[in-house]
Amino acid sequence: MPDREVTVLLDRLVFPECPRWHEGRLWFADMHDRKVWAMTQHAQSQLICEVPGQPAGIGWLPDGTLQVVSMTDRTLWRVEKGGRLVEVADLSPFFAYNANDMVIDATGRAYIGNFGFDLSGGGEPTSTSMVCVEPDGEAWVVIEGLLFPNGAVVTPDNATLIVAESFGQRLSAYDINEDGSLANPRVWADLRPNVPDGMCLDAEGGIWVADPVSKGVMRVLEDGLITEWVSTGDRGAYACALGGSDLRTLYVCTAESSNPARTVELRSGHIEAIRVDVPGLDIHAAPRDLNDVRASASR
Repeated sequence: MPDREVTVLLDRLVFPECPRWHEGRLWFADMHDRKVWAMTQHAQSQLICEVPGQPAGIGWLPDGTLQVVSMTDRTLWRVEKGGRLVEVADLSPFFAYNANDMVIDATGRAYIGNFGFDLSGGGEPTSTSMVCVEPDGEAWVVIEGLLFPNGAVVTPDNATLIVAESFGQRLSAYDINEDGSLANPRVWADLRPNVPDGMCLDAEGGIWVADPVSKGVMRVLEDGLITEWVSTGDRGAYACALGGSDLRTLYVCTAESSNPARTVELRSGHIEAIRVDVPGLDIHAAPRDLNDVRASASR
């Protein structure tokens, strides 16, 4: 495996998570600082909004509307001009504990995971669900029996959802039906003994996966072949995204701890960069009208 150099672009963050490359910038949630940021590839950053309930997954509807998951109040918000938050969906009827990461598909449906148990309070791990939220705010349970559903991606053809089950130590895949329901559950990659967290797709169908326990990022292919491993030293790697001008920079969110009782004091969060060979997918390059996207997806 090639020896990849790791460069720190931003530091002194509290706990960065859920990075996304969108319209020439890296967007991410500084989760425990309750802020969403966007930064250029030269690390010039802009505060997008503040989320009192701690931001997690972020994504865009096909028309370019930004949405963000709020963890502790279990809500999906729309971000309007000036950073004003408007409620899209209340997720608390479906999630007993913190909401978490999210991916939005080509038709504007948001697939959102959750902890399933009181992670910070030492609760007993248990299986849980993912919820699908329609662009109009209708929410429904789309799949159950997941072990801490975390990072997720949708393939470019909008046909497959792949989700990291952190406590299941695997990536699980589902076919996406026309109505947004999921079918044909299967293990896309068994990653034991690794623990998958946030992840991103590249242009050849590989997935870069962050592992906070083994402290690094891996590139994995379907059926579990790991083609690369890059260590993040003594820092946990919690999520990653491909971006930059040529989409060959892997941005990695790292921190010394994920414990909310420690992260504010430590301020050890970094955005780190690794140059890779296979580029990412610029899936948000040209926002389209939601009705046009739905029509083309159904053909």
